[in-house]
Amino acid sequence: MSAAIDPRRDHVAGMWAGVGAFVLWGLMPLYWRLLEAVPSWQIVLHRIVWGALLVSAFLLWQRGRGWLRAVLRQPRTAALLALSGILIAFNWGLYVWAVNAGHVVETSLGYYVNPLLNVVLGVVLLHERLNRVQWVSVALAACGVAWLTLRFGQLPWIALGLALSFGIYGLLRKQVAVDPVVGLGVESLYLLLPAMAVLGWAEFRGHSGFFAFGAAPGWGWGTDLLLVASGVLTALPLIGFAYAVRRVPLSVVGFLQYIAPTLQLLIGVVVFHEPFDGERALGFAFIWAALLLFAGDGVLRARRQPAVAAG
Repeated sequence: MSAAIDPRRDHVAGMWAGVGAFVLWGLMPLYWRLLEAVPSWQIVLHRIVWGALLVSAFLLWQRGRGWLRAVLRQPRTAALLALSGILIAFNWGLYVWAVNAGHVVETSLGYYVNPLLNVVLGVVLLHERLNRVQWVSVALAACGVAWLTLRFGQLPWIALGLALSFGIYGLLRKQVAVDPVVGLGVESLYLLLPAMAVLGWAEFRGHSGFFAFGAAPGWGWGTDLLLVASGVLTALPLIGFAYAVRRVPLSVVGFLQYIAPTLQLLIGVVVFHEPFDGERALGFAFIWAALLLFAGDGVLRARRQPAVAAG
């Protein structure tokens, strides 16, 4: 006779998994900065290779050998995952480059803006409708971006590039009815051979230091281990996130997601001493106000739904 599942204990486990996932994502700038000696594009390629191997091994252990075949039998799903794989690789590349180029504060802005940009994409591409509060939230965020652009003379393109690439990635994944970890596994396998080919070429030409062939100096075993472990950092938060969304209401997950950009912002300002003066803070304040309105509206609507259903 199987033991009954305790819903309260399951909820607490889901909360911890969600918090752990977003904390890991928030602390990642510290990790990527340890790999400053490695070109950003090579960090991303190593992340793809080791992440693909780890996720594939995890899925093989969990689901046996049929998980990949089941997805590839669906041509539309397979094609969408190929596109989403390219997008997430671009997102990773821009993010790692931005961190190691000293733009951690702007990366945090990108992930603050992302939920609101998702709403805009839903309106433009899926013809979704917004209520009045959501429109005010989007307008406040737009004011924040406009202020930062006017005061500093250029569009915050890193933030917008991260938010847009991740937003379209999420939109594509919304069209695919597969488990998040399975989806990541398929995306990673699409990218695996090209990533291995480019890394092999770089090693052979002396542009890489993982194996230190010939006269090319190696990065050292410490850096090599960090690159291998980047696969764990790719897979582990996503597995925790997938665990959390099955056990915790989405409105709660929506609040938890702001842990990551908040930690990134603190790391950028406190640890890496990036500039964050009053003018930048004002731009961020518009976006924080937009997020508070947006999240508060989501919580209120989530509370009303059971009452409507009961009536």
